Amino acid sequence: MDILKKSIFAVTLAVAFAFTANAQTTDDIQKAFKASYVNEYKANYTGAVADVQKVYKADDYASNLRLGWLQYMAKQFESSLSYFQKAIDLRKYSVEARFGAIKPANELKKFDKVYSLYEDILKLDPYNSTANYWVGVSYYYAKKYDIAAKYFELVVNMYPFDYDSNNMLGWTYLSLGRSADAKQLFTQALYNRPGDATAAEGLSKCK
Repeated sequence: MDILKKSIFAVTLAVAFAFTANAQTTDDIQKAFKASYVNEYKANYTGAVADVQKVYKADDYASNLRLGWLQYMAKQFESSLSYFQKAIDLRKYSVEARFGAIKPANELKKFDKVYSLYEDILKLDPYNSTANYWVGVSYYYAKKYDIAAKYFELVVNMYPFDYDSNNMLGWTYLSLGRSADAKQLFTQALYNRPGDATAAEGLSKCK
C-alpha cells in the first residue's frame, strides 16, 4: 500500500510540475509577444524580433507567423518568407499565413511564388475576394482578359460597389470589346470615387 501511495504521489507531483511549467511557458510567451507589440509600435523591429525569439519554438505556428511579419517590417524579406513558409507547413490550411508570405515574395519579385500562393488560397477559400481580385490582375496584365474577367466578375458580384473590382472589370471588358458593359462599371466606380482619373479615362474610351 505504501508503494502504491508513493507511486500516486509521484505521478501527481509530476503532473502538477508539468502543468506549472506549461503555465510558466504560456505566461512567458504572452509577455514576449506583448513586448514585441510595444517595440513594433515604436518601429523597433529588431527589438520586436528579439522579443519573440526569446520564446521561439520551431513547431509553434504563432511564433513563426509573428516573426514572418516582423521580419517583413524590418525589410528582411528572405527571412520573412522563410518564417511564413514554416507557418504554412505547420498549419496547411492557413489562409492568413499565405497572405503573409505574399508580401515578402512580392518584394523579392518572386512572382511565380506570389501567383502560386494566391492559387492555394483560392483552393482553400474559393470566394476570397482579395485573392480573386489579384489573380484577376495577374491574368489582366498577362493579357488573358477572358480569364481575368471571371475573377473580377466574382468579386463584383460579391461587392457591387467596390471601386477596384469595378474599375478592373471595366478595363477588362473594354479590352474584350464589351464597351457597353465597361461603361456601366466605370460609372459605378466613379460613384465610389467621383472624379477618379483612371475610371474617367476608361469611361471616355467607351463608345
